Amino acid sequence: MADTPEIRDTLLNRRSRTLVAGNDRAAARAMFKAIGMSDEDLAKPLIAVANTWTEVGPCNFHLRRLAAKVKEGIKRAGGTPLEFNTISISDGITMGTDGMKASLISREMIADSIELVTRANYFDGIIALSSCDKTIPGTIMALIRLDIPGLMLYGGTIMPGKFPGEYPLANKDGTTDIDKDINIVHVFEAIGAAASGTITTEQLKAIEDVACPGPGACAGQFTANTMSTIAAMMGISPMGMNDVPAVAAEKEDVAMQAGAMVLKLIENDMRPSKIITRQALENAIASAAATGGSTNAVLHTLAFAREAGIPLTIDDIETISKRTPIIADMTPTGKYNALDVYQAGGIRLLAQRMLEGDYLHGGTITVTGKTLAQEAANATETPGQKVILPLDQPIKPSGGLVVLKGNLAPRGAVVKLKGDEPQYHKGPARIFNREEDAMAAVQSQQIKKGDVVVIRYEGPVGGPGMREMLSVTAAIVGQGLGQDVMLLTDGRFSGGTRGLMIGHCAPEAMVGGPIGLLEEGDLIEVDIEKRTLNVLISDEELEKRRATWQAPKPNYTSGVLAKYARLARQADDGAVSNVWLEGD
Repeated sequence: MADTPEIRDTLLNRRSRTLVAGNDRAAARAMFKAIGMSDEDLAKPLIAVANTWTEVGPCNFHLRRLAAKVKEGIKRAGGTPLEFNTISISDGITMGTDGMKASLISREMIADSIELVTRANYFDGIIALSSCDKTIPGTIMALIRLDIPGLMLYGGTIMPGKFPGEYPLANKDGTTDIDKDINIVHVFEAIGAAASGTITTEQLKAIEDVACPGPGACAGQFTANTMSTIAAMMGISPMGMNDVPAVAAEKEDVAMQAGAMVLKLIENDMRPSKIITRQALENAIASAAATGGSTNAVLHTLAFAREAGIPLTIDDIETISKRTPIIADMTPTGKYNALDVYQAGGIRLLAQRMLEGDYLHGGTITVTGKTLAQEAANATETPGQKVILPLDQPIKPSGGLVVLKGNLAPRGAVVKLKGDEPQYHKGPARIFNREEDAMAAVQSQQIKKGDVVVIRYEGPVGGPGMREMLSVTAAIVGQGLGQDVMLLTDGRFSGGTRGLMIGHCAPEAMVGGPIGLLEEGDLIEVDIEKRTLNVLISDEELEKRRATWQAPKPNYTSGVLAKYARLARQADDGAVSNVWLEGD
C-alpha cells in the first residue's frame, strides 16, 4: 500500500497546502486525481487561471486559446494551473436594450465569482484573462480584494475594419475617406445616419459587414482599451503585453510569459496591495486623461480605490485630468486605433512621454518587479509615428475627463471632451424616463438643434445598472447634431461616445437627485470652463418640486438586478455594490 505523499511547504505552495497536504486532505486529493492530476502536480504551487472566455461576442472569443498558452507558461515555471471561467457581457451586443442593464452589474459578479472560487480553493497565485469592458475592472477588483500574488492579462484589441472604396459618411470638413479604417462605433453612428436618410440601408449593411473583422476588444480608445492602458500604468498588468493585438502571433508568446510571471510574483510575495497605491491610481487616471479615454474609467478607478481602501474622490479625478494634456490621437476623439498605438511604440512610449512632463509617478512598482520609470525607459518609438504626440504638441492642454457640478449634479457629473466640442450650451430640456423613448425621439427626428436630451431613471439604482447610451449618442452624431445637441443622463456612456454628452449625474433620479425634478422645457446651462451644470430655476422652485416628487416603482423586484439596486452606491462612489463593515 502506497504511503500518503508528503507535500512539503516550499513557501510557494503555502496557501494550497491547506487544501491538499496531510492525511485529512486525502478526499480533496482524490477529487483532483479524478481530473488527471498527480501527487507531483499537487505538490507544486496551484495557480488559478481565471478566464472570461465566451462565444457571445468577439472581445473574449479567443481567450480559451490564450488560456492554454498561459497554462503552458505556468507549467514550465514549475506551477500547476487550474482554469475556471466566469461571465462576460458584451456591451456592443446589448447596447440599446434592457440587456445593457446587466453590463455594469456583471463587473460586480465577475469580481465576486473570482473571489469565491479563489478563496475556496486556496490558490497560491492567480492570473486573470479579460478582454472587454467590464471583465477588465471586474478581474482587477477581484485581484485587489484577494491580495494574493497575481496579475491581469488583456486579450488585446481587435483589428480595425476596412471599408472598401469611398466611405458614405463625410468628415466634419466635408471630405470623404477612401478605404477607411472603421470600428463598431462607425456602425452605431451609421444607424443614426440611415434613420435620417443620410445613407441608405444598403450602405449601413456594407458598414456593418466589415466593421469587426475578428476577435478582440473594440478597436479605439473605448472602455476596454482605456482600462487596458490603466492596468499597465497601475502596474497590475505587465507593461507591453496588453498592447499586443488579439490576433497577433506574439500574443501567444506573451501569454506564456505572463503565466510564468505568476510564479515569480509568489516567490517575491508581490501582491496587489504593494502595487495598487494612491500614486498608482493617480497614474491610472492620468493615462486615461492623456489618451482621451472612456468616462467609464472614472467609475472603475473609484471602484479600485474602494476595494483597496485608498481615499479617492471624483474631485481628485478632475484635478488630475485638468493638469494632464491629451497626447494620444485616438478614436473616438482622434484619428487612430489601439493597433496604431502598438505599432507606434505602445503604452511604454506613452509612459515615457508622460514621465518627461512629470504627469506620472515613476517610482510605482509593477508586476514585473520594475518601477514604471524603469519600464518606460525601455520604450522604442517607431520613426514617423503620429499617434503619441510630443508634449509641446498636445491635442488639448488638459485631459479629456471633466467633472461638472451645480444644482443638477451636486455630487458631480462626468463628460469626455477632446476640445472641439462647444464649451457652453444653454437649451430646453427634452425629458425621457427611459433610454428607448429618447432613441425613438431621435430616430423620428423630434430632437432639434439646441435641445438638451435628458435621460433619467437610468442610474445605478434606477436602471438598475446604469446603462450606456451609445445608441442614442451615436444616433445624434449620425444625424449631424453632435455639435448642437447636449445629452444629460444619470446613466453612463460607451467609450465610443463623442460630443457634449454628460453622464454619471449624481445623485441619480431614483434616489431623489435633482435630475428627477426637471420638467419639459426647463433651461439647462453647462459651462465647461467654469465646470458648472445647472437648471435655470430658483432654489425655491426646486424645493417645491422636491416636496411632491415620488420615486417610481423599481423595474425589478427579484433576482440579481433587484439585488444590485438594493446595494448599489452612486456613480461618484464607483457604483459599487460591495459592503464594507468598517469605515463604510
